[in-house]
Amino acid sequence: MRERLDVADVEARTKIRAKYLRALENEEWGLLPGPTFVRTFLRTYAEAVGVDPNVLVEEYRLHHEPPDELDLQPLSAATRDRRRGRARRAPPGGGRRRPLPRAPRRVPMIGALVVALLAFLVALGLLAGGDDPDSEPSPPAATETERTTTSPARERRERAAPTGVRVRIAPLEETYVCVDRGPGTDVVLEDILVEPQTFRDPDELRVNLGRRSAAVSLNGEAVEIAESADPIALDFTTEGSTELVEGDAPCA
Repeated sequence: MRERLDVADVEARTKIRAKYLRALENEEWGLLPGPTFVRTFLRTYAEAVGVDPNVLVEEYRLHHEPPDELDLQPLSAATRDRRRGRARRAPPGGGRRRPLPRAPRRVPMIGALVVALLAFLVALGLLAGGDDPDSEPSPPAATETERTTTSPARERRERAAPTGVRVRIAPLEETYVCVDRGPGTDVVLEDILVEPQTFRDPDELRVNLGRRSAAVSLNGEAVEIAESADPIALDFTTEGSTELVEGDAPCA
């Protein structure tokens, strides 16, 4: 109000959608993508209207930001080992564990059978490999190349590189997403993703996800995403996928 701006003016300055600006002003944090984006939006909004961004961000962290899931302390390795040790020592029913019966020792008999079989094979080889002039030499064994036959069409398909970039995002829960076609390009989509959606481009796609709880694939191949409470931004090309730093992410 002091700068005599309306929501449309601030939206044009900050590139933040009007519905997110209204959610910031009304402190409706549930309508925003996540804590990281809230801090970014607050800082950008404050700088656009001449307010100290550090004060707003710090107040949000103290009063509204949920605790980080990574702060939860897992069981230590020693605790897990002690529990596993108790599980191994305690037999079912609480009684003493009975020793398993030992299998009868048959090593001498097996050894004798092996020796007899080897002697039989040696004798058979001597009888079959004599100097019979009428015997024909056995054909040479087929080489690995001869045994492996692949059709030309299949070879061409295996060698052919992808002709474009196809990215599919299947959110496991409502997730903020922003997609563009590279630095300096227009935003393809910025919204809360609820259902799976596929994006295509001949050369490049960049994706910014507010949560890592989504299954992502590039040209039909799954992309591994490390589990974390932080958002993630990825750059997809025909060569593969690369994780982007926060400053290079779309809509950041």
